[in-house]
Amino acid sequence: MKVELDRVSFSYGEVTVLDHFSAQFPSGEVTVLLGPSGCGKTTILNLLAGLLIPREGTVRVGDRSPLEVRVGYIFQDVRLIPWLTVRRNLDLVLPRTIPPKERMCRIQTVLRLVGLEHALSLFPDQLSGGMYRRVGMARAYLFEPDLYLMDESFQGLDPPLKFQLLSNFQQLRSTSPKTTVFVTHDIEEALLLGDEIHLLSPLPARIVHSLRNPVSLEDRIPGNHELARLEGELFSLFRKETIHLGKE
Repeated sequence: MKVELDRVSFSYGEVTVLDHFSAQFPSGEVTVLLGPSGCGKTTILNLLAGLLIPREGTVRVGDRSPLEVRVGYIFQDVRLIPWLTVRRNLDLVLPRTIPPKERMCRIQTVLRLVGLEHALSLFPDQLSGGMYRRVGMARAYLFEPDLYLMDESFQGLDPPLKFQLLSNFQQLRSTSPKTTVFVTHDIEEALLLGDEIHLLSPLPARIVHSLRNPVSLEDRIPGNHELARLEGELFSLFRKETIHLGKE
């Protein structure tokens, strides 16, 4: 399902975040919005989710508004209901019309894809940080959204855990491709996940550089020479925008 922002403007009081901003997010692909903190990345996600309304312009998910579609949103801070088990937390997002046996099958399948098939009966306070985030990722996919939004979902993780979660996400994605918009300030994450990468300027945000990832999904692993070359290229561009932001 193609997603589009068309000449969107948005402000917080006197601060203009977007001024006639346009972008397209291809169906079934992961598009990364890369940029420094405070450049409007999360605002764009919230507009796509229907949590914010633009002052001008239109936001479309397919031929509908964001409020008319199913959106799976993974925030920086995953929230699970503490008094429910992993199974019950996941069961909440499934339609009531699905029979019990099929519900259980779907939950077991998505947990297996993120390596947590053993965690069905655990409560949130029994999960490690990495397990907690994987449950959040599984829940968003189980919801079967039309659009999948990820806001700095791997921020603050040590490298082994981050790469494990990236691998889990790729596994989910290969099983059930979703139109996904992922925001980050981490260039390596952007290249490992993104099919299309848009580098954003300081406010008001605009796309200053777009990159189509030439590396196939199965070859996007740490240490890939082409990814390393692209990382250097993006770092130079990112640094220019960060320096510009510091002069504002």
